[in-house]
Amino acid sequence: MEIIYRALFIFVFLWLITRVVGRATVGELSTFQLILFITMGDMVQQSVTQQDYSVTSGVLAVSVFALLTIGLSYVNARWPRMRSITHGVAVIVVADGEPKMDVLKSERLSLDDLMAAARQQGFERFGQIRLAVLEANGQISFFADQHSGRPDANTAGGVDGSQDNNRSERDGAEQKPAVG
Repeated sequence: MEIIYRALFIFVFLWLITRVVGRATVGELSTFQLILFITMGDMVQQSVTQQDYSVTSGVLAVSVFALLTIGLSYVNARWPRMRSITHGVAVIVVADGEPKMDVLKSERLSLDDLMAAARQQGFERFGQIRLAVLEANGQISFFADQHSGRPDANTAGGVDGSQDNNRSERDGAEQKPAVG
C-alpha cells in the first residue's frame, strides 16, 4: 500500500514541476535538460519503489500513474475550466508585428528563441507577423501579416511546418504551368 501512496505523491509532484518549469516540447530541450529529465526518471523510480524490484511493485507504480493520468483526462473532459489549470492556456506573444515583452518574460521565452522559431516558418522579421501564439504544449503558431510581402501571407503556419505555399485565384494570380 505504501507504493501506491508514494506513486500518488510523486505523480502530483511531477505534475507541479512540469507546470512550474514551463512550456517546452521535447524537440526544444537542450542536451542538458534531456539528461536531467532522464536522471529524474531514475530518481522517481527509486523514490517510488525504494529498492523493491518485484514485478508487483512495478505494476502497482505504473498502474497508479496510469489511473491518475486517466483521471486527469476525465477531469479535463468533465470540467473544461480545469484544463487551464492542468494543462495551461495559449498566450499571444506577438501582436501586429510587436513582441509582447511582458508575456515573453513571464513565459521565460527569449526574443532570440522566438525569432528562431519565426525564421523556421519563413519569417525574416517580426513586422511580417500579424499574430504569434505560444500554445499550451510549447509550440508557437504564426499568422502572417497580409501586407508583409511574403508569398504565402494569407496562410498560417505552426512550428510543424505545415503551410500552403500555392497561389490561388483569390490572390489575383494566374495559375501558370510548371516549366520543365
